[in-house]
Amino acid sequence: MLLTYIAAFFILLFVVLYIIDKRRISNGIFLTLGIFFTILAVAYGLIATRNSILALIVIGVFFLIVLLVPFLIVGLGVGLVLNGRLMVKREGRRIPNLLTLFVGLAILGLIILFIFQITILNNIFLSIFFTGLLFIIGHFAFHLISFLLSSYLYQYNRPRLKQDFVIVLGSGLIGDKVPPLLASRLDRAIRFYYKQAAKNFAPQIIVSGGQGPNEWVSEASAMKDYLVEKGIPEEHILMEDLSVNTLQNMMFSKTIMADLKPKSRSIFVTNNFHLFRASLYARKAGLKSQGISSKTALYYLPNALLREFIAIIVMYKWWHIIIVSGIGLAVIGSIALTLYM
Repeated sequence: MLLTYIAAFFILLFVVLYIIDKRRISNGIFLTLGIFFTILAVAYGLIATRNSILALIVIGVFFLIVLLVPFLIVGLGVGLVLNGRLMVKREGRRIPNLLTLFVGLAILGLIILFIFQITILNNIFLSIFFTGLLFIIGHFAFHLISFLLSSYLYQYNRPRLKQDFVIVLGSGLIGDKVPPLLASRLDRAIRFYYKQAAKNFAPQIIVSGGQGPNEWVSEASAMKDYLVEKGIPEEHILMEDLSVNTLQNMMFSKTIMADLKPKSRSIFVTNNFHLFRASLYARKAGLKSQGISSKTALYYLPNALLREFIAIIVMYKWWHIIIVSGIGLAVIGSIALTLYM
């Protein structure tokens, strides 16, 4: 019963906080804990029925999962390496595009080192190191699952067709041209614009983005030209051309909206992989805006989601530094104790 109460507590906590504000990283954490304890409660409940068939099924599933885990980890490493090669082929050999390749190689490298340790070296210090590393990986794996759950749930956000402003977040230009990734955001904003205009009134579109070092014009200027070419009236387009990151996109757009209409309703548009982190920045900037997303090519998603996850880890870096430092100190203490003994 205790497991059931714990599972219900975390699920209820998730539901309450999600209703209050979908833009919380803690939502995914509580949902992950709720799902974990629900699985434990169900498994324990099936075993506790004293039905030998159900107990055998639960134990069989458990051992099947344990046996599959190594293959899943190897498959993950190989899949990330292949995705990294595809990213390089289609997007160019830039460092951000190599992320899945590096992570995949790191996973495969650790697997080889672990096998070498348990079959040949059998070194006590390496065993302690791998134990600590396993705890660190488990910590980040838990937060990765929480992030993916939060991101997935947030995709189903459906703002009302009564928005005064639609903020389109910039994502970089090629010279003075809008690349496909940014075009998908603008196209999503256009669809929302016409959908709302047909039922209520036409919102104003704020194109948000400054000029980067390799860009000929500001992102806002290129985005405005794109919208005008697609038939959006120029008087319905507002430019925010000073921001250099997502937080500034939100802050500077908020200033524009406050000057024009203090009590306004707004949404923001970005790609699906970036939607949840953008919502965290909107909350940080004091905007009540929720987001809608445009689709991204499937091959691009693993790399993009990893980058988003790393960015969120950096947002809450001190929490993770404390956890990792604690594990590191425990490993050092264990090694020192082993040497002393």
